[in-house]
Amino acid sequence: MKSKLNLNFAIVEKARQSAREIASSTHKFIEKHTSVTIERTCARLLGVDGVDADGVPLPNILVENIRSNNGLSLGLSAYLGNAIIQTGKTAQEIAEAVSKGELDITRLQMADMFEIKAKIDEIARQTVERIKENRHKREKYLGQYGDKQGPYIYVIVATGNIYEDITQAKAAAAQGADVIAVIRTTGQSLLDYVPFGATTEGFGGTFATQENFRLMRKALDEASEKHGRYIRLCNYCSGLCMPEIAAMGALERLDMMLNDALYGILFRDINMQRTLIDQHFSRLINGFAGVIINTGEDNYLTTADAVEEAHTVLASQLINEQFALISGIPEEQMGLGHAFEITPDLKNGFLYELAQAQMAKEIFPKAPLKYMPPTKFKTGNIFKGHVQDALFNMVTIMTGQKVHLLGMLTEAIHTPLMSDRALSIENARYIFNTMADLGEEIQFKENGIITNRANEVLNEACNMLDSIKRDGLFKTLEMGRFAGVKRPFNGGKGLDGVVEKQNGYFNPFIELMSAGGRK
Repeated sequence: MKSKLNLNFAIVEKARQSAREIASSTHKFIEKHTSVTIERTCARLLGVDGVDADGVPLPNILVENIRSNNGLSLGLSAYLGNAIIQTGKTAQEIAEAVSKGELDITRLQMADMFEIKAKIDEIARQTVERIKENRHKREKYLGQYGDKQGPYIYVIVATGNIYEDITQAKAAAAQGADVIAVIRTTGQSLLDYVPFGATTEGFGGTFATQENFRLMRKALDEASEKHGRYIRLCNYCSGLCMPEIAAMGALERLDMMLNDALYGILFRDINMQRTLIDQHFSRLINGFAGVIINTGEDNYLTTADAVEEAHTVLASQLINEQFALISGIPEEQMGLGHAFEITPDLKNGFLYELAQAQMAKEIFPKAPLKYMPPTKFKTGNIFKGHVQDALFNMVTIMTGQKVHLLGMLTEAIHTPLMSDRALSIENARYIFNTMADLGEEIQFKENGIITNRANEVLNEACNMLDSIKRDGLFKTLEMGRFAGVKRPFNGGKGLDGVVEKQNGYFNPFIELMSAGGRK
């Protein structure tokens, strides 16, 4: 891509190299550790599901049995494989026996590790084949209907009731939506377990459960077949159960997942060690499943000024890119995030928004960038809100953004009605059509406001990344250099779920879902 902004790509490469070194040095720490969430994810991928009589998920019970006996550093897969050999039971039957107090899998005589690995590998490969089949089914749909050219119109459903969400999702698909995101209920990211079954009560969203994923996927497949285009499904792979939700999404063929390396640390006060360890395994799964990850840099601009802190968005995008590459996610699956959040009172603010979006597209040309609508400065004036959304829609089509989270004219008033959504979709479709090729027709003035702004942001991001490389990512997060939020290395939620691996640690999915395993 030829740069319309006359970006200095030597500085881009310097910034990217700094991000590469930041991610690489942090990954050395990640590789030495596992977490209760990662081990619960392995349990789920090996066939453990359901809850006990008190509603406690069986993966939690199984992992707690091992952790309470100081065995988690070897990995759940080693103990579960041994228990399968020693008892002749399935993984599910073993979990049920543990939940009833009939079995302690850490007290069984250990078989030869080669035999244990062979037994677990046999089960793990069946799960991997199921995920591959889901990926092939998505590709078959896209082959049948074709993939949409231009931006994906991404809309939200958030009723708290999965069945009402399905009604709203089908209506949105009929109105022209391309992606349905089911917002999670408030606070689920802080639960250190995944709820079970279909749910009908949630606040500000609907619980992310595997059954809810299955129900919505089925409904959107029906909508896809009715309308002759593939409707993508998105949910939230973040918080204390990040890898577990990635696994559930892979098993039920979700297409997108909110999956950021730093979001949980900054905005949910989840311990930085736990988050960075968990994000790697969650992304390994998402990459293998063909899921587009959406990162959360837009959140920086709701807490900090979008003009002064624009460089932090680019710096975080570059860090997220490098962590994703380490986990095997190709650029084509990186929905790196940013947002249209500059105050409307700023003279030439639209030019700054255009500069930021064009810069992101030029620096990440293969990525399906996720562009978020104005929210911070919506006032309740629905007519002004509709104009703000129209300007946002214009930037998207002019700069080639791909995942376009639809702006709502009633953003500051209430959860959007279906009629509000219909008007917003109509607005976006009109602008995307009438300005379809405008971006190809325009050039930016040399040394003008747009080009100078983009290069200023790039230079600031490069300097910031150089500083992070020097101080280390952990220290940077302690200093509060992202979104003005300071987090302690040993503080936040979930640190007690982090475990250092011992020699012989075993997780079959790391190899099976890595680049080598994919071949």
